Amino acid sequence: MEIIQINEDTWRIEDTGVRFFLLAGEKKALLIDSGMQISNAKEIAQGLTALPIELLNTHGDRDHVGSNGEFDFFYMSPAEASNYYNTNKKAGRMVPVSDGDVLDLGNREIEIIALPGHTPGSIAALDRKHRALISGDPIQDGDIFMFGVQREMHAYILSLEKLERYRDRFDTIYPSHGSFPVGPELIEALREGAERVMAGETAGTDAEIFGTKIRRYDVGAARFLCDAQEACQDTMR
Repeated sequence: MEIIQINEDTWRIEDTGVRFFLLAGEKKALLIDSGMQISNAKEIAQGLTALPIELLNTHGDRDHVGSNGEFDFFYMSPAEASNYYNTNKKAGRMVPVSDGDVLDLGNREIEIIALPGHTPGSIAALDRKHRALISGDPIQDGDIFMFGVQREMHAYILSLEKLERYRDRFDTIYPSHGSFPVGPELIEALREGAERVMAGETAGTDAEIFGTKIRRYDVGAARFLCDAQEACQDTMR
């Protein structure tokens, strides 16, 4: 685990294979995701700020909710409830957030942007003060999981198209995986790559991850991991 300060009121915490973030305002601080291998993310955050700390989850996959049990509640899209409570067998009190909601930390507003596709309730958090997008899993240059329950490539492409309309509102992107940071131009590259996969224009290779056989599509900007050859393609074309 490594803690790296991004600016005067923002930190990134590097867990094993995933990163999460602490944003401090004038009245409170917001932890965005809570790690995977560690179980004391709140305690770590309390070592960085004396402000009261709340938790926002970008989605409910297990590598983003490892320390949720430290908190009385957590903000999450209700579209993610099945993934969190059923698929990943987690507990706790969810406080719903929706597209366009704003969490005010005190002179620091964090806007919620719904980005379904990687999971139904995936969200990004737009830090208006620093013009930074904390993107969760959908925007990154590593492996983007599109295999398993409820992941869907059509929705993912629509989310990328939506996010392109926000391009004038942020200058940099803080992803949960892969390189840090990445530029907004990655959004278009991911959309174009996903569209090629959907159209059957990109050859995939067979692979296995966590004991599951998958199909890996390397589109240059990132790699999409799908259930099988047809799973990320539009079979009606």
